[in-house]
Amino acid sequence: MIFAVMDPQVFAVAMMIALLAGVIKGIVGFAMPMIMISGLSSLISPELALAGLIVPTLLANGWQALRQGPHAAWQSVAQFRVFLGVGLAMLLISSQLVRVLPASVLLMGIGAPVALFAVLQLLGWQLRLPDKKRGWIEAAIGGFAGFIGGMSGVWGPPTVAYLTALGTPKRDHIRVQGVVYGLGAVALFGAHIGSGVLRAQTLPFSLALVFPSILGMWVGLQVQDRIDHVIFRRATLAVLLIAGLNLVRRGMVG
Repeated sequence: MIFAVMDPQVFAVAMMIALLAGVIKGIVGFAMPMIMISGLSSLISPELALAGLIVPTLLANGWQALRQGPHAAWQSVAQFRVFLGVGLAMLLISSQLVRVLPASVLLMGIGAPVALFAVLQLLGWQLRLPDKKRGWIEAAIGGFAGFIGGMSGVWGPPTVAYLTALGTPKRDHIRVQGVVYGLGAVALFGAHIGSGVLRAQTLPFSLALVFPSILGMWVGLQVQDRIDHVIFRRATLAVLLIAGLNLVRRGMVG
């Protein structure tokens, strides 16, 4: 069924892209969908590329969220309940506005401030948000992340920037990302069963990409477990910078 929609050579390259996306996600906790959609859509149709990343993303985020156990994951939900609640509400609202705002404007509006934040942090400027009494800040950033996520499917960069500005410890940083993206991946899975993107013809391709992406994530996690918080933070900022610039590029090319 897979070779009915693509050549074997294209499928082999798609497997390598999934492996790379898994490695990066294992190290820094995010960017799997961004890498997969960018790489796969250069080989196959955007719709098939989107279908391909859905199941690997769902399983990878579930693993990431539950790696320290369900109790730790639930603690993250409780700790960031304002971010998650406001973000979900804004996601539901903004998903109805997709046709109003051009996607190119939205992508550039996300990418430019994220890239600037990453550059300033890498150059030594330290933005620190207080861990306590941050309710309105969390609500604002969660609302922004949810708003742009509902319209573009991209909510990772604002989430990572917020956790980095809080100085979140590495293990918590990774787990909270998993919880946020995991809930989003469940919504994405359901939405695209309904939309027809994930169907009998495309599901085998998505399932086939599970093994290389999870293998890559396992490799990345071994690296992440061995690096200290400073190196992890700089690696996260470097990937965040690349992600932000990629969003700007996508916005500029329309």
